Amino acid sequence: MDVLVIGGSRYFGKRVIALLRESGHRVTVLNRGSSGVPDGMGHLVADRDDEAALESVLAGRSFDVVLDQVCYTPRQAEIARRVFTGRVRRYVMTSTVEVYADEDSAGPVPESALDLASVAVDPDAAWDDPEFRDAHYGEGKRQAEAVFAAGAPFAWASVRVAHVLGGDDDFTGRLDHYVRRVRDGEPIAVPAVNRPATYVYVDEIAAFLAWAVEADFTGPVNAHSHGPLHTADLCAEIERQVGGRTVFREVEVGEVSPFSFARSYGMDNARATELGYSFSHSSEWLARAVSDAVGAAR
Repeated sequence: MDVLVIGGSRYFGKRVIALLRESGHRVTVLNRGSSGVPDGMGHLVADRDDEAALESVLAGRSFDVVLDQVCYTPRQAEIARRVFTGRVRRYVMTSTVEVYADEDSAGPVPESALDLASVAVDPDAAWDDPEFRDAHYGEGKRQAEAVFAAGAPFAWASVRVAHVLGGDDDFTGRLDHYVRRVRDGEPIAVPAVNRPATYVYVDEIAAFLAWAVEADFTGPVNAHSHGPLHTADLCAEIERQVGGRTVFREVEVGEVSPFSFARSYGMDNARATELGYSFSHSSEWLARAVSDAVGAAR
């Protein structure tokens, strides 16, 4: 297949690109040109927020599938919906567990918990402001999904990615935050009631996204390993590998450490299973993910 990947030059994105190439697909990467692409791949340079620039670089081009790794706002989704009309058969958007951040569920959250038809879309909000966009990350993804769901002129799917762990190239620093504090015995701020969450190993989410490109399902799908993890599970494995001591400091208000959650919105991956994908259990890779972070922290 001819596959266009928008963004995805780092972390699990670059792993997806490699897997698609290994599977024999013809891969083209579209980005702003700040990073190159591996030899043998097509490369289109444009700012995805610039509709005219996209129209220009895509002139005369069409693709079987687009994998959009960097659609963060409803405005970006609206541009993509217009630009790719007549140019693509199927569109796969990388989304996030954070679309469920308003949930506080006693059980795993299915895709149906978010009614995209009821999501209020505001393309005129301050999405161009990086601070606003970061502060409204989950909401931006939620509205972007709603734009596609409201009537994309091509088959559309979204992959709601769990919290990703692993890899010595994890640029987020979230697991490293725990490694350093446990090793040094520094306090770790957590909510007074701290909920478990769903996670996925970096290589596994790359494999799932590559699988999703080749599949034919539409609509949203939750993507995560079996076996939710609590902050204490992460810290216990860190202690096992580096020693140190976990010191939790409960806070009622204020900023808490990453991977600590006052609300329960861990996902249900039953739909992915029904579609034919088999996820691993977090116990199979947690030690490896921590080892990756420990190595990067040295």
